[in-house]
Amino acid sequence: MQDKQNFVILEVKRWSELYPILALVNGILLAIMVSINGELSKQYGVFSASILIHIAGTASASLCLLKKGKKPLWTHHPKWIYLGGAIGVCTTVFQCIAAESMSITSVVALGLLGQTIASLFIDKLGLLGMKKRPFPQSALISLCLSVLGIFMMLDDENAVVAIGIACAAGISVVLSRTINAYLAEKTGALQGALINHLIGLPITILLAAATVKWSDLVQRAPLSGTSQPWIYFGGVLGVGVVMLFNIIVPKLSSFLLTSLVFIAQIFTGIILDSMQGLSCSDASLYGGLVIAFGVVVYMAADRINPCKRTKASGKCGRNKTD
Repeated sequence: MQDKQNFVILEVKRWSELYPILALVNGILLAIMVSINGELSKQYGVFSASILIHIAGTASASLCLLKKGKKPLWTHHPKWIYLGGAIGVCTTVFQCIAAESMSITSVVALGLLGQTIASLFIDKLGLLGMKKRPFPQSALISLCLSVLGIFMMLDDENAVVAIGIACAAGISVVLSRTINAYLAEKTGALQGALINHLIGLPITILLAAATVKWSDLVQRAPLSGTSQPWIYFGGVLGVGVVMLFNIIVPKLSSFLLTSLVFIAQIFTGIILDSMQGLSCSDASLYGGLVIAFGVVVYMAADRINPCKRTKASGKCGRNKTD
């Protein structure tokens, strides 16, 4: 019996060490997905490309319907757990609006600021069905370094409204992935991804109908084919990103997850830009390095206390605020 318990403890520790790696992998996939979707947007425009992305994602996620013994999709409560796809569409809208008034670097940095703020609130209060994770004092250094890195990435002055919208985009990212993870606990990771795309698709179509002239869309469409067929696979990759988030979100603190994904995303983006002959701004590079150092400090401090490493498994005593 004791051997079995020791085996379970070792397995929990092994998986707890794997989740940060999965978060980094998801950041890499996210950067590649953004790059692919960016090429598609150049071809069709933002909202029209979003329709194609959601269609591709819905089609690939629909494979879960072939699974035997699958869980029901639409009968779960509370009903707000179905809002993740709608909030995800808001992220795209906020980013597009903010990008009209500021540089992409600033949009990314302020988006990370919004993600950080939302993550801290979710961790501290246990919002949206997530476990309460009081922010340890030892992680204050990491937080300060993250904020410093964010402001290093702000390379120009922007209107207050645009700053608020960019931050709102970051907040919506955290809300969407957290709600989707809560839903996935009830439906399964792949079925949760399917619901996310099914909710987002009609909203995206309505936005495109209100902002795009369909005659222009037809003229811009490559009716004779395209030399870059891979630009249509961003939606498929997006399903994988949502699925990984569905698995990782309940296992890591929202703050740590946000930081790890951002680090992988920003440095993968730099590599992708270099492969395309594009130069990286010093602000993005140095700001990313400062944030990365902050995450290393956070994880090192977390490892000092072994109780925190097993908190996800329920082996440690719960905090009174839980």
